[in-house]
Amino acid sequence: MIKALAPLALLSFLLSFHVPDAMAENVPRNVVTELAPSGKLRAAINFGNIVLAQKDPATGEPRGVSAELARELAKRLAVPIEFVTFDAAGKVFDALQKGAWDIAFLAIDPVRAAGIDFTAPYVVIEGAYVVPVDSPLKTVEDVDRDGVRVAVARASAYDLYLTRALKHAKLVRESSGPEALALFRKDRLEAAAGVKQPIVAFAKEHPDTRVIPGRFMVIEQAMGTPKGREAGVRYLREFIEEMKASGFVAKALSASGQTDAAVAPPPSVR
Repeated sequence: MIKALAPLALLSFLLSFHVPDAMAENVPRNVVTELAPSGKLRAAINFGNIVLAQKDPATGEPRGVSAELARELAKRLAVPIEFVTFDAAGKVFDALQKGAWDIAFLAIDPVRAAGIDFTAPYVVIEGAYVVPVDSPLKTVEDVDRDGVRVAVARASAYDLYLTRALKHAKLVRESSGPEALALFRKDRLEAAAGVKQPIVAFAKEHPDTRVIPGRFMVIEQAMGTPKGREAGVRYLREFIEEMKASGFVAKALSASGQTDAAVAPPPSVR
């Protein structure tokens, strides 16, 4: 039977018997026990950032680049995966204190780095403002004025950044991005801030608003694990660089329709 197979078919036939567990066998045991101390990999997924994670409409399961990276990591560690889902990045960070997850996908920020060890970023996205269509605010710099109220998601990467950066405008916080945008419209605030893709989508749905050109920040999305897992975070940093270099991250972004997001460059050329 095998002799009758064409070369490509023969290769496929032989590969079908290959179980790709070599990577798992090469992972040091202390890495596995640090990243999955309960015997399973608990991966925090933030549905509040649609660039990184989306909910499958049929099954409710996470999909998108974060979920695919988590699944690939669990496969390499040879442990089951358990997704722990949230609707806002701030809630992911809050859950760190409860020991609710082993890995998370969050933007790098000094406040978060006090409790989380991060990899280099795997995706780079932008922060943008939306304002009423007739607003006098025309540029990113215009927003930082006395009397300007900016709606943000509490403890999001852009909330943490704008807390440091804005000297005159006032931040008005809600628990998630959609709630912040709803508040922006309901209370007729001067601006709302957020990840560029959902901000642009919001403006398209609401013709009485517009997006201010440009960005107020670059948001570096990374994988993180609670501090104290030194072998684990070393492995994660190598893992993320491999996933970027191999095209895995780019393919996962494309498959989930997030072609506007950019794969982060290697740390050496950043």
